[in-house]
Amino acid sequence: MGPLSEQNPMRRALAANLVFEAVVYALAIAGMIQVDAVPVGLALSLGGVAAALALVAAGTLRRPWGWWLGWFVQALGIALGLLTPWMYAVGALFAGLHVLMAVLGRRIDAARR
Repeated sequence: MGPLSEQNPMRRALAANLVFEAVVYALAIAGMIQVDAVPVGLALSLGGVAAALALVAAGTLRRPWGWWLGWFVQALGIALGLLTPWMYAVGALFAGLHVLMAVLGRRIDAARR
C-alpha cells in the first residue's frame, strides 16, 4: 500500500493529521515531565523525535518512504504510552484517524480509476 495519488484530497488531510500529531507530541513532553515524572532528557528526546518525525512524514507523504514514515509515527505515538499512559489513548486516536483517512483515500483513488 503506497502513497495516495497527487489529486487525492485525503493526502492533505493525512498531512494535517500528522502536523496536529507533532503539536500534541511536543505538548506531551510537559505532561510526561510534570504528570508522570519522566526524566526531562528522556521526555525531550522521545517526544521531540516523535514530533519531528511527524513533521517530516507530513512533508513527504507523496513519496513511498514518507508514506511508511507516517505509519511508523502512528506506532511511535502509541508507544509513547510506555512513558505516560494517557498517550496510549491519544496515540490510538490519531492512529485511528490515520487509518480512516488512508482507507477513504484508497476508495477515492479506486473510484477515480
